[in-house]
Amino acid sequence: MKSAYLTAGLLAVALVLLPACAKKPPRATPEPAADVPTEPAPDPQPIYDRLELNHREYREGVELLAAGDEIGGEFKIVAASNEIREATLECAAMPGCDVESVLDTFEALLNEQNTAIKMQSFRIETMEASIAADLDREPGTSPFVSTLPELGESVSVLKGTELRELITLNGPVKAALDDWLTWMRPLLMQSYENYQFLRARVAPVYEEAGLPEALLFAMMATETGAKVHAVSRAGAAGPLQFMPATGRRYGLQVEDGFDMRLDPVASTRANVAYLNDQFAVFNDSLEKVLAAYNGGENRMRAVDRRNNGKSLWDSEVYYSLPRETREYVPRILAAAWLFLHSADYNLVFPDVDTTTTELVLREEIALGELTVCLGQENNPFGWFRALRNLNPRYEPGDRIEAGTALEVPAGIVEAYEERCLDGELLARARELHEANYPDEPEMIIYTVRSGDTLGRIASRHNCVSVGELAALNRIRPPRYVIQVGQRLKVPSCQ
Repeated sequence: MKSAYLTAGLLAVALVLLPACAKKPPRATPEPAADVPTEPAPDPQPIYDRLELNHREYREGVELLAAGDEIGGEFKIVAASNEIREATLECAAMPGCDVESVLDTFEALLNEQNTAIKMQSFRIETMEASIAADLDREPGTSPFVSTLPELGESVSVLKGTELRELITLNGPVKAALDDWLTWMRPLLMQSYENYQFLRARVAPVYEEAGLPEALLFAMMATETGAKVHAVSRAGAAGPLQFMPATGRRYGLQVEDGFDMRLDPVASTRANVAYLNDQFAVFNDSLEKVLAAYNGGENRMRAVDRRNNGKSLWDSEVYYSLPRETREYVPRILAAAWLFLHSADYNLVFPDVDTTTTELVLREEIALGELTVCLGQENNPFGWFRALRNLNPRYEPGDRIEAGTALEVPAGIVEAYEERCLDGELLARARELHEANYPDEPEMIIYTVRSGDTLGRIASRHNCVSVGELAALNRIRPPRYVIQVGQRLKVPSCQ
């Protein structure tokens, strides 16, 4: 099996790395004769750079495995492992090379090894189930509602007000209710307003699939605050936060340069398809399906099997999940509960006029400029988010040609005519649009000399602090140890 091959490969790396990275007692170095010139110490920086690069390559391989790309994931992991092995041997043989950096890299690699193997172990079975469902669909029918017989029951259970009966107001859900009603209340209110401008498009997708709108709102509010263009650090994008590979798996491709994960209707359909597939896997457990959506279906499936299908709220199951997932599931359920029971908590959602109309631009303008000149007309928060959600194919800085039709809130048309065609306000908006933050400073390479400390180097260059210099060069506090001959990246002060 390929998983066995991957395991063997990683263990081989471990057998080489551990003895190579073992710490050795320091030895006294004899002082050179006064008349014998010393050779400059070899520079270990290229080795550190290779380790950092290949650690990133390894992590990308893990992400590919999680997304279902077995071949690409294994290729990256094996290649990165081989490169780390070679870099480790070179570091062990080079005087002055910081073996602790290698140990740190290897420790992180070992931690991720188990994740990679688990993901791979369950991926094939999961993908086969997904492909089988696709093959059962008649040509031309909707690909977003599964035809598995048992799914009909799960959909009917979730339909309409019966969602109330599925949400257990246990400790975690009550804690999440408290979050939404206290420090997260502004986010809840803003999410509701953002969602209202998407509702007419996305709610019918859930209704057609037999899923409750409260769940859709809760997922959008928790994932992104119902912002169509949200992108996470991990690369998830869109109002429902699909990773690239998962998005492609559910039909969210890049079309004519536009990432369909940012299309609210397409991403909602993909969300329905994903949930439906996972209901079949997790025996109609809404909590487990939500945990799979956040923490990964393979991880949740492994936890479920290991605990013989116990409830997600069972302590052995619940605390087997990452902290993020343990908070995510209750927050989804709590937001859905508030959507259905707002009056019980003295919660008043904003009354939003979501009437929209077509506005044909009379002059070239960007959405950012349009937002500035419209101001807060009929909306104390301004119209930036509504304009973006209604027109997802435009970035805020894109120049949109005159004659282009935009979908806009009906209440801003008069303000557009008055403020956004000429005058000082439009001129200011365009001036702001053209402004940019300063570019990142250029880096110079500084070679550490005898007597240097990180503090002395920072003070010598004036424009960088000790902390910034340490972060740029991965030097650990509090000692900030550097070595003669070490090459440091330092921001240019010019």
